[in-house]
Amino acid sequence: MIRHRMLMGLAAGGLMVAMTASLAVALARLQIEYKSGIIWPEPAVVTPGKTNADPPSDAIVLFDGKDLSKWHNGEKWEIKDGYAVVQKANIVTKDSFGPDYQLHVEFATPEKVTGSGQGRGNSGVYLANRYEVQVLDSYENKTYFDGQCASIYKQTPPMVNACRKPGEWQTYDIIFNSPRFNEDGSLAKPGYVTVIHNGVVVQNHFELQGGTFYDRPPSYSKHPEKQPIQLQNHGNPVRYRNIWIREIKPIEGKKPEK
Repeated sequence: MIRHRMLMGLAAGGLMVAMTASLAVALARLQIEYKSGIIWPEPAVVTPGKTNADPPSDAIVLFDGKDLSKWHNGEKWEIKDGYAVVQKANIVTKDSFGPDYQLHVEFATPEKVTGSGQGRGNSGVYLANRYEVQVLDSYENKTYFDGQCASIYKQTPPMVNACRKPGEWQTYDIIFNSPRFNEDGSLAKPGYVTVIHNGVVVQNHFELQGGTFYDRPPSYSKHPEKQPIQLQNHGNPVRYRNIWIREIKPIEGKKPEK
């Protein structure tokens, strides 16, 4: 008798499971797909590079290791073995970019360590020619935190120190959103910077407080949405290679009429 009841219970349980599964299938068939009504254009096809460091098919290569012809003062830097060495002057791109872009830069601070603090492997990547992402040898090298490598100079330190040893190649992948200004010069929307240093997010959509200055607080002044990029000469033989940029903009769909 007990065995009979157990078998009956198992059969009933199996039937309940089957009914539940059938009910779930029936309810799924009754669901109505949500549609926003927005008509989206087909996203453009971009072929990635063979590695994450290689320029994708829609990138503009600013330095490929051969010459700095796309930069003002490029002739003042030394080029050898596929890289450029900082010398004599800042260099600035001849073209302007923006308002929003993805920028890839590879750099190496000098293998032979001389100096300390800000005097060790100092350079900088200037977005829109005025917002500096600091380049510095910050491997076991103390300085003020909002001036160390991958800081937004004098505005915020990196969230973590992801520096490699002196002489080793490092990468910056930077997403820059240019500030927007009203006709009267007032700020309509601040700028934002995201920095991925050696594969590590160190700045996450940081809101710029204005230009980055050594001797005064940050402040905004109206400028065109498209601006050049600058690499800084700070007296240290920092090396650069493989620099490319992609201008980016959100995909826009047609919203449904009310």
